[in-house]
Amino acid sequence: MNITHDGLALIRRFEGFRAKAYLDAAGVWTIGYGHTSAAGAPHVRSGMKITRKEGERILGRDIAIFASGVQSLLARPLSESQFSALVSFAYNVGLENFRKSSVLRAVNAGDFAAVPRRLSLWVKCRGRVLSGLVRRRAAEAAMFIEAAPRAPRARYKVLVEDFGATIEPVPGKSLQRSSTGFAAVVSALAGAASSLAAGLGDLAGAVNGPVVALAAGVVIIAAALWIIRERRLKALEEGI
Repeated sequence: MNITHDGLALIRRFEGFRAKAYLDAAGVWTIGYGHTSAAGAPHVRSGMKITRKEGERILGRDIAIFASGVQSLLARPLSESQFSALVSFAYNVGLENFRKSSVLRAVNAGDFAAVPRRLSLWVKCRGRVLSGLVRRRAAEAAMFIEAAPRAPRARYKVLVEDFGATIEPVPGKSLQRSSTGFAAVVSALAGAASSLAAGLGDLAGAVNGPVVALAAGVVIIAAALWIIRERRLKALEEGI
């Protein structure tokens, strides 16, 4: 498989070109279109400078290395657009991180609908969420999902909008997806609704006001509907 023109443009856009060596967000010496010594020659050092033409040649060699590395790890055929999205991801996080990632596991399991969510976990550097990584992961997910017509697009739209809130670059559930966390929220809400209803009921009895009693009923109904809605969303998200 080969990386597409759009895939190469995505990498160029997010890496940007730097003629002089610099320390990236992770503290690694970088030059050109995101080239580091980990990708091979040339070795990047402080004070190093290259031309844009040299940067293009280095990018071409790096892309060939990463494309070959990604292809060697795939257990099923993909479209070139899907493949290009994964090459961009691997180019950014490194082949070893790609090999260990839940992104690759989802792809090799054929669970293409889960790939955007898996990509969205990789938006942190040194414990901080970087807006550039959020945008890049969303662009890679868009490129991957558009090439997979069987993936549910409505669900994907929600996932992309969630990218800014998904901040853990490690496998596992976020708080909003955790059954334990969800149960705690529901219990707290139910308790609060019960207390509020009791308080409003006492107030209604004290002033004998039907309007206050009606308000108590509205609060209880609203709380119940919210709980039902959240349970349904959780069930849909986890495929229950």
